[in-house]
Amino acid sequence: VQLQAFGGGLVQAGGSLRLSCAASGRFFSSYAMGWFRQAPGKEREFVAAISWTGRITYYADSVKGRFTISRDNAKNTVYLQMNSLKPEDTAVYYCAARDSGSPAKTSADFGSWGQGTLVTVSS
Repeated sequence: VQLQAFGGGLVQAGGSLRLSCAASGRFFSSYAMGWFRQAPGKEREFVAAISWTGRITYYADSVKGRFTISRDNAKNTVYLQMNSLKPEDTAVYYCAARDSGSPAKTSADFGSWGQGTLVTVSS
């Protein structure tokens, strides 16, 4: 599966952004999907993941209550709604697909990655 993430940009602290990740391929609906991020000088970290049905979601503690992951299998798209953004949310955000219906929290569990979209939150 090929992935393309978009929707990043510059936003003030407290603002919102919605990231989208469009997937190509026939089997998108059978893949668990995830979002990860990498800030300058830091390692890539888990943000959120969703099962193939959308019924199971995982979140990093740092974004719980502020971010929401969702998917539309009819559109082959996964979303990350980000509210109450903080400067520490600044990073390149990557979407990833896992060849399994169950979500996971480690990058090694995801085999396909998008190119990343930059989110910058100003204070």
